[in-house]
Amino acid sequence: MKLFTKGLAALAAGLLMAGADAGATTVRVHYAAGKEGIRIRADKGAAGWSKGVAATPSDAPLNVWTYTWPDALGEIAMKPTLGEDKVSIGGVYKLAPGATVDIYPFFGAPFGKVSIVKDFASPQLNNKRSLRIYLPPSYEENPAKRYPVLYMQDGQNLFDAKTAAFGVEWRVDETINRLVATGVMDEVIVVGIDATADRIPEYTPCCDPKYGGGRINAYDTFVTATVKPFVDRNYRTLPGKDGTAILGSSLGGLAAVLIAQRHPDLFGQAGAMSGSFWWNDGAPSSKPANKVPVRFYLDAGTRDDGVADTLKMRDAMLGKGYKEGADLMFHSAEGARHDEKSWSERVDKPLAWFFPWGASKQ
Repeated sequence: MKLFTKGLAALAAGLLMAGADAGATTVRVHYAAGKEGIRIRADKGAAGWSKGVAATPSDAPLNVWTYTWPDALGEIAMKPTLGEDKVSIGGVYKLAPGATVDIYPFFGAPFGKVSIVKDFASPQLNNKRSLRIYLPPSYEENPAKRYPVLYMQDGQNLFDAKTAAFGVEWRVDETINRLVATGVMDEVIVVGIDATADRIPEYTPCCDPKYGGGRINAYDTFVTATVKPFVDRNYRTLPGKDGTAILGSSLGGLAAVLIAQRHPDLFGQAGAMSGSFWWNDGAPSSKPANKVPVRFYLDAGTRDDGVADTLKMRDAMLGKGYKEGADLMFHSAEGARHDEKSWSERVDKPLAWFFPWGASKQ
């Protein structure tokens, strides 16, 4: 009888455990923590905010640490720590009830690094240029992690005042470092594609009465068939469209919008800061492309920055079915001009809209 009673108790305990697993909220922390281990701090359950509790290491795969809550607790806000006290950099992770979420934290200094790929050849344009690659803070620290990618025109202006037009850089790396450290945006790889002496024709369709242009098709193919495959082969990217964006300013912004409209299978987000929508007597807004499944960011300054043309483009896109706040964002930058200083002061807006904290999925 005692054995029978114990058997019933064990069966009941097993059923309760199975029920807990079936209705559980789980985080899986991917990090080579070694002897320090991973602990979990959270707003609910046994894992408190002040100290936390140990996560369980898995035997296979290695370097995965798991912790579970009953889903009856509702949404969980949590952060992992390396050992007792090293809290992960960035924002709070939020887990929906019943979800299993994989996270890839880092604990070191929140500073990314920029490297340069020199003399990168374009068979489509028959020229060469540099690619400036920003790798995010955790890239070397957590090799299990993969990253969304932002492609940007005028790469020479993004990271270094010595190469930037008029000696003013966009400070893209410093801005991303700050936004990641404060939990505003996810980590990303940025690929800055330098402009060449043929910047105007490369970034434009045919043909503006004053400036001509017309090599956007070749530049488009260079970005999509040469640059992107190179980046996806050589870096730990999330290559799908949801993790891929393209952004530029002025003519580079026009190019970004046109390329994304043509390749909604490759780009999930695109943006034009002070986009040159005046091109060819306003053809981009007077003959707008049909709606595609891409989220677009448009902005302009209010001082000599073509805001009227950008508003026409916004209105044309709304007329095609885009919804402001959903798949279209417009920002009017009060007092801003058509220059690198102005773009550097608001580049945080498209960055945070494209890649909000917690949006990237491995």
